[in-house]
Amino acid sequence: SMPRRYSDYPDSYYCWNSISSIGSMISLNSLIFLIFIILESLISKRMMLFKFNQSSLEWLNSCPPLEHSHI
Repeated sequence: SMPRRYSDYPDSYYCWNSISSIGSMISLNSLIFLIFIILESLISKRMMLFKFNQSSLEWLNSCPPLEHSHI
């Protein structure tokens, strides 16, 4: 941020000020998009695909492994 008594940045900082402004706009757009994704996922109530048919290795294990038996 800029101290109170400065009315403007020097011209030598114009490029960095522009880059900083563009970066903050990108961050704001990303935050709005993230909020939209979260709200849409909470509102839509989509069904899970393959709810009872998990085929990856972590779901094939029926019980926790014994202690010190991880291979």
